Amino acid sequence: MSADVFCTTTDKNIADFIEALGKSMAMHSFIIHNEEKMEMVRHFGHQGVALAEDFDLHMVQVCSPKKAARSLSENLERAVLLPQFIVVFTQDQKTQVRMLRYGRELVAELVDDADFPELNAALCDSLISAITEAL
Repeated sequence: MSADVFCTTTDKNIADFIEALGKSMAMHSFIIHNEEKMEMVRHFGHQGVALAEDFDLHMVQVCSPKKAARSLSENLERAVLLPQFIVVFTQDQKTQVRMLRYGRELVAELVDDADFPELNAALCDSLISAITEAL
């Protein structure tokens, strides 16, 4: 697998899902890094780009500060793959949740670091667990 998109849905509205996501992320030692900027209609609006009011895409950036600091102390090249975004939007009256995850082989090709493919896979597994718990 070079990369794939984790896809799931929930009957919770976006606000309720993101609130639950914040709690489940905390249980996995993650934080939502961009709470004030994840609502893209507002973020684009600050840049002078008008979108329909019902444009409800949220790009949720999550981080585990302690784990990230430890990982980056080992190898700064890992930084290119550490920002993790969970994309949340409404479609067909359901809240859709997406996250891009990179396969071990691709991570090995992109970052010259023998330990990082497994570490990145474990990170993605932990994020998917937190997402699933928030559903």
